Amino acid sequence: MMRLRTGFRRLSTLTAFSLAAFPTLLLAADQQPSEPAEQPAVSTEQPSTSGAQPGARANIPLVPDSPTWSSFHGQLNAQKYSPLDQINTDNVGQLEKVWEVHTGDISDGKGDTPATVWSATPVFANDTLYIGTPFYKLIAYDPATGEEKWRFDTQSSKEALTQPVLKNRGVAYWEADNPVEGESCQKIVYMGTMDAQLFALDADTGKPCQGFADNGVLNVDQWNTVNAKFPLSLLQPPTIVGDHVIFGWAGKDWAYQEAPPGTVFSINARTGEREWEFEALSDEMRRKSGTANVWTQMSADEQNGLIYLPVSSPSPNFWGGNRTEKAPLATSTTALDVETGEVVWSRQWVHHDIWDYDINAAPTLMDITVDGKEIPALVQATKMGFLFVVNRLTGEDVWPIEERPVPQGDGSVEGEVYSPTQPFPTKPAPLLDQSKKPEIWGLADAVGFGQCSRLWDKLTYEGMYTPPTTRGEGALAYPDSAGGVQWGGVAFDPVSQTAIVNTSHIVQTVKLYNREDYDKADNGSGNESGFAPQEGAPYGMRLNVASNWLGMPCWEPPFGEIVAIDMHTGDVKWRKPVGASQQFGFFMPERWGSPTIGGPAVTAGGVVFIGASMDAKARAYSLKTGEKLWEDQTQAPVVANPAVYEYKGRQYVAFVAGGNTILKDQVGDQIAVYALPEDKQ
Repeated sequence: MMRLRTGFRRLSTLTAFSLAAFPTLLLAADQQPSEPAEQPAVSTEQPSTSGAQPGARANIPLVPDSPTWSSFHGQLNAQKYSPLDQINTDNVGQLEKVWEVHTGDISDGKGDTPATVWSATPVFANDTLYIGTPFYKLIAYDPATGEEKWRFDTQSSKEALTQPVLKNRGVAYWEADNPVEGESCQKIVYMGTMDAQLFALDADTGKPCQGFADNGVLNVDQWNTVNAKFPLSLLQPPTIVGDHVIFGWAGKDWAYQEAPPGTVFSINARTGEREWEFEALSDEMRRKSGTANVWTQMSADEQNGLIYLPVSSPSPNFWGGNRTEKAPLATSTTALDVETGEVVWSRQWVHHDIWDYDINAAPTLMDITVDGKEIPALVQATKMGFLFVVNRLTGEDVWPIEERPVPQGDGSVEGEVYSPTQPFPTKPAPLLDQSKKPEIWGLADAVGFGQCSRLWDKLTYEGMYTPPTTRGEGALAYPDSAGGVQWGGVAFDPVSQTAIVNTSHIVQTVKLYNREDYDKADNGSGNESGFAPQEGAPYGMRLNVASNWLGMPCWEPPFGEIVAIDMHTGDVKWRKPVGASQQFGFFMPERWGSPTIGGPAVTAGGVVFIGASMDAKARAYSLKTGEKLWEDQTQAPVVANPAVYEYKGRQYVAFVAGGNTILKDQVGDQIAVYALPEDKQ
């Protein structure tokens, strides 16, 4: 078995050559010196590259020639685009639910079973709709009727081993280029579990593929050999490129200083044999830190043989005194050669990340025309509400990305050494204004008898990169680790070259506690909020939403928006509040919007489909104007990307209404599928 270790070590071996040949080649490096030095407000440095070049490929178009929704983002380019136009802006208001099913795999967390968080994109392939559930079952449905074809139960335990909830984002699909007639597993669906088992099933029958790993099951945790504090949970489906099954893993955030380091694996689709692995951290940092993993989906350019990794932050998340040396691949977009795992280029979007600003969405690949020049580009959405746009073959800026000075802390945190600068894109403009404290919402302040004003006075804020502090109520975090843009990412219409992205406007407070104070203060945590120990570090932490006693947000609405961006210019075409917030059973006005989880899909019919909001509705908007054209109530918030597919001449849109306790305590097990009435097609 060929085993290649790539990533940080391979990049390091080529750094000397890169510096000698190109003195300004290290914008991607973590610019964290042992002692902060003065930095220019604008950096003209270019991205780091190993010098590796992807091999020549057959002509594989970036946008598939025929409609496909065979992966998590619809296509490997992560555009979430369908060329189908049977449903369009004129008739989308006539959509009707043509079938729905309830899987039965649901828990509200009030009994012995943890709550379920279900964010699985339905995958349409092999004339079948495939889905994974948060009880780690894989189900195949007839795409026109919802009739169940087969079901496979992994028998995985219902324990929240690395997450506070049971979580699943679906399945991945592969088929052989030249299938052998009469042999099983020429088409395979893959699904992982929280306890680090990857299952491979025959797509026609649902039976385990005996030739894959151990009779159809690969124990990924056998490779968990450094700081093995928790299993390498497989909650996100793998990314399939050719015969490569490529995946990272999810872990336990905020819990430890030393954690498993973030390896990405490539295995053979048929056998499960490991082909290469990528490591984002150096050997030294792997031992004393950890994570910098890839827990979300990846994207790929098959024509150029590149796979793009959205890499998260190292551990612990909110203190970095144990990792002050350079970590150039952490909190980055890193492009690898898909055959070897070698780094081709990398751009780091947060230097010395102490805010948990994981790069949490697959970059969206697109061909755009800027100033008359055609550019093979990608857009990387981030938790910070930034959209970084670079050439996807080289990592070079499309519009300038500037290094700007950022706050250096208040001196209350020992051992920390802050990065003097951070990257800021000049276009597109930030999706939300992080330069000043958000305005206090007068209504919430009045209901709280000045509670929000008093809280604001006790919070430090010098802009988005205000470091965590031990003083007062801590630092105001805006945007926060829940993300300006979450893992749904950016959708893209290649005809009009319009990008569509939903964003949340959420304010949180983050405070560090020394060990003695933390032990006194800790009173538990929830899903992505509350107290967390950062065990082994000198500081524990607390992260809370900034709200009054009634749970009303202290900051002004809108709380979430959907935004359209002209990728010829980087300018906003339109932006609208999306969804409605909900509290105590009451819907707020839609002009206030809603925090969102999950992303949009866009079609050639000029329609944008999205769920994502607190009010548990599926919606359709006009791509051209942002006008809302249709909506329907679902069982729970649709925190999954929609799927758009065609079967026997009819176009369908499928939504998974599974809910997420980060938004509200409403969970579901519903798949709702819509189409036009048969006499309207």
